[in-house]
Amino acid sequence: MSKAPNPVDKYVGSRVRMRRIMLGMSQEKLGEALGLTFQQIQKYEKGTNRVGASRIQQIAEILQVPVSFLFEGGPSGVAGPDGFAEGASPSYVSDFLATSEGLALTKAFTRITDSKLRRSIVDLVEQIAAREGPDKR
Repeated sequence: MSKAPNPVDKYVGSRVRMRRIMLGMSQEKLGEALGLTFQQIQKYEKGTNRVGASRIQQIAEILQVPVSFLFEGGPSGVAGPDGFAEGASPSYVSDFLATSEGLALTKAFTRITDSKLRRSIVDLVEQIAAREGPDKR
């Protein structure tokens, strides 16, 4: 029976994936820059393999972000009063942003400067989602 990925490892991997996609970089290209195979990059991005401190620094440099970017908004790793570690946003948000669709939608949406139009788009998407059925998160 395999062990479930640590939430922090999974989150950091999703941030690596999101930034790599933002740059239009393939897993192969990132792997080459790190001297790794694309399969190893996949394992990092899924949180299956833990990324060491020096490797995190290398990845941040290649992806042109500060190391802190890879941890921002993620689970703190510190247990709260109820015994669970809390993150700044639900995991489905970072999971969505790590997809090519989520990234494309976010990029396009943030280019819309008219706040009323943006609000109308959010209302439309919420209405469509309500027709799909109850929220299953």
